[in-house]
Amino acid sequence: MPEIATAPTPKAKPKPAAVSSSGFEMPKFEMPKFDIPKIEVPAAFREFAEKGIAQAKENYEKFKSVAEEATDTLEDTYSTAAKGCSGYGLKLIESARANSNAAFDLFAELMAAKSYSEVVELSTAYMRSQFDAATAQAKELTEYAQKVANDTATPIKESFSNAMSKAA
Repeated sequence: MPEIATAPTPKAKPKPAAVSSSGFEMPKFEMPKFDIPKIEVPAAFREFAEKGIAQAKENYEKFKSVAEEATDTLEDTYSTAAKGCSGYGLKLIESARANSNAAFDLFAELMAAKSYSEVVELSTAYMRSQFDAATAQAKELTEYAQKVANDTATPIKESFSNAMSKAA
C-alpha cells in the first residue's frame, strides 16, 4: 500500500531561551492559566474590614498631623537655639572686648605713672573694677543662657503636651 504523505502537525514553538551570564541557556515555559472562582465575602466580614480601614486612615491622619507639628516645632526650636547661641557668642565677644580695652587702658595709665604707689593704686582700682565687671558679665551671660534655654525648651514642652492630649 502506498504511503500517503501527511503534513507534519505544527508543534508549539518554544520561546527563545534566556541566556545566563555563564552562557547556559534556560528554556522559557508558558505558565498555564487557571480560572479561579470568585468567592463572595460575607457582609459582616466586609463591614468589619471597612471599619478597620477607616480607623486606620483616621489614626494615620492623627499621626501625620502630630508628626508635622513635631517637625515644625523642632525647626522653630533649632532656629531659636541657633539664634540664642549666636547671641551668646556675641555677648562673650562684647565682654572680651570690654576687658581687653580696660587692660590696655590700665597699661597706658601704668606707663604714665610717676611712682610705685601710683602703680599700686592704679592696679588695685583696676582689679576692683574688673572684679565688678566680671561679676556683672557673668550675671548677664547666665541670665541670657537661661532665657535661651527657656525659649528653646518651652515650645518642645507645649508641643509634647499637645501631642499627648491628642493621642489620648
